[in-house]
Order: sequence, then structure tokens, then C-alpha cells
Amino acid sequence: MGSFLLLAFIILVAGVISVPLATRFGLGSVLGYLLAGMALSPLLGELNVDIEQLQIFAEFGVVMMLFLVGLELAPQRLWEMRRRLAGLGGGQVILTTLVLAGIALIGGNDWRTALAIGMVLALSSTAIILQTLEEKGLLKSEGGQASFSVLLVQDIAVIPMLAILPLLALPELAAGVGEAATHGGEGGHSGGMNLIADLPAWLGGIATLAAVAAVVLIGHFLTRPIFRYIAKAQLRELFTAAALLFVIGIALLMTAVGLSPALGTFLAGVVLANSEYRHELESDIAPFKGLLLGLFFITVGAGIDFALALEQWDEVVFWAAVIIAVKIVILLGIAKLAGIERQAKWLFVLSLAQAGEFAFVLIAFAVANFVFDQATADLLLLIVALTMLVTPLLFILYDKIIAPRYCQGQGGEADAIDETNSVIIAGRGRMGGIVDRMLQSAGFETTVIDYDSSHLEIVRKFGFRSYYGDATRPDLLESAGIANAKLLVVALDEREQIDKLVHYALTNYPRLHVTARALDRNHVYELWAMGCRDIVRETYDASLRMGRSAFQALGMDQEQAQAARDMFEEMDRSSMREVADLYDLETPYHQNEPLIAKVKELRERWDPVLREQMDEILKRGQ
Repeated sequence: MGSFLLLAFIILVAGVISVPLATRFGLGSVLGYLLAGMALSPLLGELNVDIEQLQIFAEFGVVMMLFLVGLELAPQRLWEMRRRLAGLGGGQVILTTLVLAGIALIGGNDWRTALAIGMVLALSSTAIILQTLEEKGLLKSEGGQASFSVLLVQDIAVIPMLAILPLLALPELAAGVGEAATHGGEGGHSGGMNLIADLPAWLGGIATLAAVAAVVLIGHFLTRPIFRYIAKAQLRELFTAAALLFVIGIALLMTAVGLSPALGTFLAGVVLANSEYRHELESDIAPFKGLLLGLFFITVGAGIDFALALEQWDEVVFWAAVIIAVKIVILLGIAKLAGIERQAKWLFVLSLAQAGEFAFVLIAFAVANFVFDQATADLLLLIVALTMLVTPLLFILYDKIIAPRYCQGQGGEADAIDETNSVIIAGRGRMGGIVDRMLQSAGFETTVIDYDSSHLEIVRKFGFRSYYGDATRPDLLESAGIANAKLLVVALDEREQIDKLVHYALTNYPRLHVTARALDRNHVYELWAMGCRDIVRETYDASLRMGRSAFQALGMDQEQAQAARDMFEEMDRSSMREVADLYDLETPYHQNEPLIAKVKELRERWDPVLREQMDEILKRGQ
């Protein structure tokens, strides 16, 4: 217990000291963790800490991260991305593998070793890229989504790579090892946990498909009743335990059948993307994800063999530079073919230019299966680690030099908010801008947060103070003073972002008055079911005005048209509450039989009344 607590204390101290310093100097948290690991390396060596085993444990942060990413991607959205996944991701993996394999072949390696090196180095760092994009609020940007598409395909590509590598074994290496060759398969990706490794190929394939089907079925049919049952206990820690149980269980199942646990949990996240428990799952898993990812980056820094690095520094630096340059050229070509332009192109290119954490897994697997020797593996490990260390610097290059040149709404980090007001407005577009002007004209001070930096630059020229950033981020809301605010106006454009912010605000600040923008009638019902009681449909008032104009165009005078408009609005608003009380977040509204029956009942009740009142209005004008 004492040694465990000492290790935990040392790692936490290093992270707490280094990350704020790195962030303060604009280096980002990832580089802070890497530097902390490098600084701890000698001390961890003195304490005989097994860095590799610690890294395997910390890699579960990547699993959790992909689960959270999956929660943000509904199945229909993932289907819409299918061409981008195949084109960007598939093209990057194949081209990069072939080009790097060709370079390794020219360098004098056997073609089998060269192909293995190409596969190892073709992958990028899911952990660094997604963590950094999320921190900077760039994950949902065009460049961020393109990067995510490639990363997802890369994670899938690990599976066939693990199947191909044993076929590339060098006979001379296997013979040289001798008796150890009989144990070569034990060093694989999933070790003893791979329960289908010794099964026939067709039976293993069936087991793999069954595991994937089990994830989908469990996520779709069982999680809702299970979480609903747990929620009745009203114990937050029990829900957290259930969320961890769900993620760990799926990761365990995927490992047992030889699949990537990160891929399995991503699939589970996609299945749960439309669940009403999505936001609770996200908030419960996020802290564990952040801590484990930080530990993973520390282990990467601590795992660098400094003695070997100093001995072969020129070779390591040269090949790291070659890999980054090759990837940049290939990614630029792919971006051009895919139509990714301006700063989105450079975000896409610079974020994917490194090798990734899966390289550590593939290198160990390749050595165990006699694809290349330990000396080659040690050199590759250093090269991979160096490219990962350089990645935060490439993001700094993007933030400081490239993004400011374009300034099109995808710029750097969120602004620091240095004021707290009673009103927070999330989104300063068509609706939020008008609300902001109205409130300020009446003397109310507002704090406006918006994600479109180019638009904010324009409104700032006219004297309106606004802050750039993702208004759904809890830390940004806290710095804006949401705990003491009286009103939160949610005027964001995207439905998913509106739902996320409304749910977070109502859950964590029940005394806060939330006025939310709804995109349509169904969205009103959803927000009502979440507990929001001040909802404004974005096109409702304009539609009523247009209907009034239509009445006038058909022969009514202004007074008649206004009376007809008011009558319809009164009917519509009174019926909305009756329908909203029947809305169920778990059931699509077009499959909600009680709701459909209520709508039909209201129409039968109101249509004769409306017609009668309309006749009265027309008679008054005669």
C-alpha cells in the first residue's frame, strides 16, 4: 500500500505542477504531461516501476475517450460520414503504409520487415489528437471531424494489421530464438485474454460478429432499463459505478474475442448516442478518462530510453522528421482530393502527422512474432515517442501562425472570461444577437459566448463585447459565473449543443432560469421533457407573422388578420402543453401512440372551434 500511494503521489504532483505551467505558456496539457513523464523517468527507474505495465493500464483512458466520442455520434450521423471514413481514413492508412514501407525497403530492410514498419508508423495518436482537439474546442470543426474520421479508420485497421503481422515473420529470427518461437503468440495484443485465438478462422469470425452484435443489443435494449433501475436509488456514485461497469465490461468482451476494446466501446457509445442517459454517462466517465489519459501521456514520456536516445539521437531525429514530412505530404494530397480547404486543411494535416500509441502494441507484437529484431524495435519506439512529443508543438504552430491567417470560425483556444454578470447568452447569431441588444438597451449586463470567431471579430468592431469558446464546456461556464447568474439564454445553432447545455444547466443549477431556443415543435417537447419551462421556437413568431400576411393577401383587413393570428396562437400554445406532458425521450414522437392519439383528439376538438371563430371574425368585418 505504501509503495502504491508513493507512486500515485509522485505522479499526481508531477501532473499538478507541470500541466498548469505548460498551459500557461501555451504548450497545452498533453505536452505538460509528456514533459512530466520525462522528468520522472529517472525517479521511476530508481523505484523499479514497470512503465510498460503502467502504460497498459493507462491506455484504458483511450478506451473511455472513444466511448465518449461515440456518445456524440448518433448512428445516422455516423452513416452520413461513411464516405469520409472510407476516403480519408482508408486512403491515409493505405498510402502511408505503402510509402513508409517503400522508404524502409530502400533503407535495406527485408520487404516483410519494411511492410511491418509501414503499418506501425501509418497510425496516428488517437489519445493526443482527440484530447487536444477537445481542449481547444476544435473537435466539431471541419478539420477536427476529418481528423476524427481518419483516427476511427486507423483504430479499425489495427485488427487486420494484427492478423497480417504473424504472416510476415522472418525465418532467420524465429530460428535464432529457438525454443522461444513456440511461445511467440503469447506476446500479442490481447495475450491470454484472446479466447478465440486457437479456434478455426470461421468459428473465430462468428465469435467476433457475435460479440459486436452483443454490444449493439445490450446497448439498445438493456442499458435503459438497467440505468433506470439504478437511477431510482438516487445515488450518484452508484450510477458512476454502473457507467464504469458498462465500459469495462464491453472492453473485456472485445479483448476476449481479439478486437480493439477502444473500437468496441466506441460502438457502444454510438448505440447510446440517442439515450436519455447520454449526458449522465458523459459526465460520469469524463473525469476517469482525463486522469487515465494524463497518466498515459506521463508513461509515454517516462518510457523514453534516454541512454539509447543520446547514442542514436541523429538517427532518431532524422527518421522522426522523415515520418512527419511524409505524412504531411500524403495528408495534404488527401485533403485536396477531399475538398478540405484553408485552415481546416492544416488542422487536419498537422494533427495527424505523428505516429501513435497503437504503434507500441504493434511493435511488441511484431517482435514476439519475429517480424523484426529487438534493436529495430527499440529504435522505432524512440522514433514514435519523438513524433508524439512534437505533436503539441505542431498544434501550437497551427494556433499561433496558421489559424490567425484565416480567421474563419475555427481559431485557437477559448477566450479567458474576466467578468461575471447576471445574464449569460450562449450563441450570438441571429437570435442571440437580438436578445443581447435588447437586454443591453434596458441596462442589463450580459456575458456572451460564441464559437464563431469571425463573427465575433465583426461584432466587436461595433462595440459589442463577446467571448470566443464552446458554451457547453462546464469550465467555461464556471468562469462566466453560471453559479451566480440569474438567466441563461441558450441561442446556439446546433440541436445537440442546445440539448447538452440545457441538460447540464438544469441538472447542476436548478435555481437558474434557462430560456432555450428550439428548432422545431418536436424539439420543444424534448426540452420540456428535460425540465426546461421557457422555450422559444426559432421560427414560430416569424411564421405567425407570415400567416397574418397570407390572411391579408386573401382579402382580410389588418384587424381581421391580426385577430385570426391571435386565435390560432392561443389554440396552438394551449395544446402544446397537453402534448408535451405525453412526450417520452425514449420513444420517437412518431411512434408514441398516446401522443399521436392526443394530437388527433386536439384536432377534432379545435378544428370546429377554429372554424366557428374564423366565421365570427369574417362577419365582424362585413
